[in-house]
Amino acid sequence: DAYTGLNRDVKSMSGGEKFNASLCLALGMTDVIQAYQGGVSIEMMFIDEGFGSLDEDSLNKAIATLVDLQRSGRMIGVISHVQELKMAFPAVLEVSKTKEGHSRTKFIVK
Repeated sequence: DAYTGLNRDVKSMSGGEKFNASLCLALGMTDVIQAYQGGVSIEMMFIDEGFGSLDEDSLNKAIATLVDLQRSGRMIGVISHVQELKMAFPAVLEVSKTKEGHSRTKFIVK
């Protein structure tokens, strides 16, 4: 724990802390795999939820990190209901339910 300087059981982490740790591990693993497996390129990443558990400051940091990754050439796919994410990304695939029980999709490009 960076705040207390002591070891801390993972079970005591909040949802936001678990999300941040998972995102950091995924990004770190991507870099390690690419470094050790010369020629392997991981250019796409999908993140499914977790953003709803973040406080405003952590959410802004996560969005900034993902935008930076996208600018560096990686494709980032995010599955989320969090409105701030929908507004932060330049393109959104919106999925909505119809009354008939089917899904309808549309791309929104800003």
